[in-house]
Amino acid sequence: MSDSRKAACVVGWPASHSRSPLIHQYWMHKYNIDAEYRKEAIPPDQFADFIGHLRERGYVGCNVTVPHKQAAMELTMADDRARAVGAANTLWFDGDKLRSTNTDVEGFLANLDQMTPGWDRGLESAVVLGAGGGARAVVFALLQRDVQHIHVVNRSPERAEALREQFGARVRVAQWGEMTGLLGGAGLLVNTTSLGMVGLPKMEINLRCQPSMVVADLVYVPLQTDLLAAARDKGLRTADGLGMLLHQAVRGFELWFGVKPEVTPELRKLIEDDLIAEGLEATAEAKAKAAKAAKDKAKDKPKIKVPKAPRPPKMPG
Repeated sequence: MSDSRKAACVVGWPASHSRSPLIHQYWMHKYNIDAEYRKEAIPPDQFADFIGHLRERGYVGCNVTVPHKQAAMELTMADDRARAVGAANTLWFDGDKLRSTNTDVEGFLANLDQMTPGWDRGLESAVVLGAGGGARAVVFALLQRDVQHIHVVNRSPERAEALREQFGARVRVAQWGEMTGLLGGAGLLVNTTSLGMVGLPKMEINLRCQPSMVVADLVYVPLQTDLLAAARDKGLRTADGLGMLLHQAVRGFELWFGVKPEVTPELRKLIEDDLIAEGLEATAEAKAKAAKAAKDKAKDKPKIKVPKAPRPPKMPG
């Protein structure tokens, strides 16, 4: 790499699963930027040293993924969004200062704006499933759009209570048993849990709701979760986790390379094709249905009877 060639990376442990290189390399090619984007697998005990020497390693900034997001916030000059969410996922240099932010907030909002235009018009009530880092980003985003009632539903009420204490009276802690009643009056349902992800249990929920309700899922592996499939079957508008992944990458690219990139259908297809190549495009339920359909088709296929060869006549004696 020449001294004039910029480089950025994604730092995680592990980092092999990240789609960030595909996203940023697509934009580098599209905007004719001579730069590199790499994966850096850094264990937790080496993370502080890696970040402390980020510029010496030739980087203008980086993305941070699990399990380093909280440490990244503590080791840098974090903005209000990162502190509110309690995690940083994008780092960049401002002169000699290493700053950080959390772009999940704008990624979530931009994805909804693109996929379900007008979703926040007159929105009074939203239901958020989960109380982790993703939920914090979503709650912060919804408060920015002036949603008045945000019901946080989590199997551990203590974690949900922490969100209420942090974000104030517009956040209400609710139980899973209250779900049906809450959805009846909600304009938005957001799943921030890992339920529905490949290899994990699917989201079991009764979507008894208004036909105008929007359903968003932060999970993007598989592309269509069981929750989104159920919502689409009911004719509800939806926003998937892949869209959020693409939109959250925009600000980092702009900070590092000075160009604000566009999330295009071509970029989305590139990531979809990558997921499909790994066999992650369908939900477990969809795969089971496809397997059953193939089995039924084979069962219904007409069998060709091969006539038996005539037995030779018995010899006397």
